[in-house]
Amino acid sequence: METLNINRHISGQFNSELESVRNQVMQMGGLIEQQLTDALAAMADDNIDLARQVIIKDKEVNQFESNVDQECSQIIAKRQPAASDLRLILTIMKSITELERVGDGVAEIARMVMENHGKDVPSLIGLDNMGQIVLKMLHNSLDAFTRLDLKAAIMIHNEDKKVNRQYESIVRELMTFMMEDPRSIPFILKVLAAARSIERIGDRCQNLCEHIVYLVKGVDVRHATMEEINSFLAE
Repeated sequence: METLNINRHISGQFNSELESVRNQVMQMGGLIEQQLTDALAAMADDNIDLARQVIIKDKEVNQFESNVDQECSQIIAKRQPAASDLRLILTIMKSITELERVGDGVAEIARMVMENHGKDVPSLIGLDNMGQIVLKMLHNSLDAFTRLDLKAAIMIHNEDKKVNRQYESIVRELMTFMMEDPRSIPFILKVLAAARSIERIGDRCQNLCEHIVYLVKGVDVRHATMEEINSFLAE
């Protein structure tokens, strides 16, 4: 298998272009990680001002995606990269799409905080616990991307099972709450949407980890089983 060859090109300008887009992915990831941190804090404290700021900053996330996508397209057109360079560009383009969708999920959490402000909703402790697991997954996924850490990416990929179990438990709890108090249904539906957004962020982190596997190993594992992905740990 051909190995990664980042920052070893005859053209120093090509090196700079690749490093620029990689750095922008990490900046975008850092922004989204802070956005998720703030959205979870807004949910825990019922802080609508913080929630509003999260929604406003989502425009920055979208701008990052547009800028990086444009730069990657220009690199492909100008440099016609091959092998590991092409994998890197493709991975970056796929990863920024995942990150933008994480940003959309974060905004959904913030909107729930604003719409349910002051309403009689059940405890959101379970939702916050799931959010903290997902926040750690996002942080570790970005770190694994920076270090091209295959083992870490696979371990993070496996963490999504915890998120799914938490989500199923939260859904059961909220369904029970709605049956006991039908007046709460409009508010609980918004909480369910936020819970689904958090669960989907975990899925996006899984996707990021699959892109890392593709970048490092040159193998597309998007439709592979957990056992097939974990087999890379034994190599």
